Parts: sequence; structure tokens; C-alpha cells
Amino acid sequence: MSAKEPLFRIVRGVPTAEELAALVGAIVVRTRPTAAPAPVAASGWARSGRPTGARPVAGSGAWRASGLPR
Repeated sequence: MSAKEPLFRIVRGVPTAEELAALVGAIVVRTRPTAAPAPVAASGWARSGRPTGARPVAGSGAWRASGLPR
């Protein structure tokens, strides 16, 4: 596409300046990249149910240690 060719053209009818502005605005909004949604922080309730990172170790007494508070 050369620099002299228009990006779009009106095939039928004679649009007003307001109609052309609305068309250009719609095209600009439609082609703009959308921003990624912000990550949602986990609530305190959900965080309290997750393990803290300490994994139970298999072996003698592991079943008892798994029920003890950390």
C-alpha cells in the first residue's frame, strides 16, 4: 500500500464530518491494544488456608506431625 492510498474509503453515500469522526473514533478504539487486567490480590481468608511452604516430611511420626500446629 502506497502513502497516497487512503486507509479506508466511503463506497456509497456522503457522510457528514460528524459521521466520519465517529467512524474514525470507532476504528481507533477497536484497533487499540487492550491492557492486561491487574492481578487480583488474594483475600486474607484465602491466604490463611494455603500452606506456608513447609512440606511434611515422610517418615516415622509424620502422620502425627501433620496435625500439629506449625
